Amino acid sequence: MPYSEFLADRVKQRLSSHGLTEVKKMMGGLVFMVNDKMCVGVDTDRKTGDDRLMVRVGKAVCDDLLDLPGCREMDFTGKPMKGFLFVYPEGFDTDSDLDFWVEKALAFNQDGAVASKKKR
Repeated sequence: MPYSEFLADRVKQRLSSHGLTEVKKMMGGLVFMVNDKMCVGVDTDRKTGDDRLMVRVGKAVCDDLLDLPGCREMDFTGKPMKGFLFVYPEGFDTDSDLDFWVEKALAFNQDGAVASKKKR
């Protein structure tokens, strides 16, 4: 299985009351869409076999979060993706740690929704 169903369920529970619009199979895992935008994903690192989160937090806070446990630049294609992070189990094992990452992704998602409405 390319991702942990247990982790996917933990993420889905947290996003269900925050505008979760779709869950897509993508990039070998699952991506949770909030307000029709990628917010959080789950997959398994093919090199290590570790479960991991993919979180979209935006460019402004990425560097500040890299020092946190389990956090790395998202380099899915071999090139870092600006505004996205991978978080490994040591960074989301506890409920409070997972809540932290989901909240960071939701904060960016909401800020992005406001910004896109202003452009119209």
